Amino acid sequence: MHTKLTKTDTILKMLDRPNGATSEQLQKVTSWQPHSIRAAIAGLRKKGHEIRREKNAKGLTTYCLAKAT
Repeated sequence: MHTKLTKTDTILKMLDRPNGATSEQLQKVTSWQPHSIRAAIAGLRKKGHEIRREKNAKGLTTYCLAKAT
């Protein structure tokens, strides 16, 4: 049985990548508007996910899951 990922699952998977994901990348895979991406990230934070916001080498804002140390 194949389980389809929800868009929120897809966002979490992308945030778990070594370099995280930009808002634009998240918009592309979900077809959501920027405000919906921000709301999804806020919702994930409320559910207990620690999500960091950083600037990458190109100066773009990236979001990534904080790793437990």
